[in-house]
Amino acid sequence: MVTNQAAMGAVSASSPDDAAPAVPPSGATAPSEPPPGRPRWRERIRLTLEVIRANPTGRIALKVFIGVAGLLVVALGAALIPLPGPGWLIVLGGIGIWAIEFSWARKLLEFTRRNLRKWTGWVTRQSWPVRLLLGLVGMIFVGAVVWLTVRFSFGIDLVASVLNYIATH
Repeated sequence: MVTNQAAMGAVSASSPDDAAPAVPPSGATAPSEPPPGRPRWRERIRLTLEVIRANPTGRIALKVFIGVAGLLVVALGAALIPLPGPGWLIVLGGIGIWAIEFSWARKLLEFTRRNLRKWTGWVTRQSWPVRLLLGLVGMIFVGAVVWLTVRFSFGIDLVASVLNYIATH
């Protein structure tokens, strides 16, 4: 006959080395350790999201919160795209926030990562002159964006100002 203590997983052992791990009572699950390469904080976030999603109200509130937070980050990134800096990176961060809860955002983020890896691989296979040319084209593009942004936002023509400064000094 099995006693309640044995059914609940209590183990009577003579030494701590001989003790087997306790079996949780029926219906309970043992706390799972995160996979070896996965950080513990990611596991905590995953479990927290599972708890929130278990409640219908929590599921809706989470979707709304993730949607609004992602929208704010994407809008900030979109506003920063014309300026030099991490505009696109911030947009991708907002899409990453959306990817927590929306499958279309996960697909878009995976598409972007895949194509960015292809582009990076293609650039690294090119010769140094081609890489320098790509860098030069990128710098000219960023310079043109800055010039147009300052010209149309503040009414200052940087090119004319620089040429005027050079001519007078």
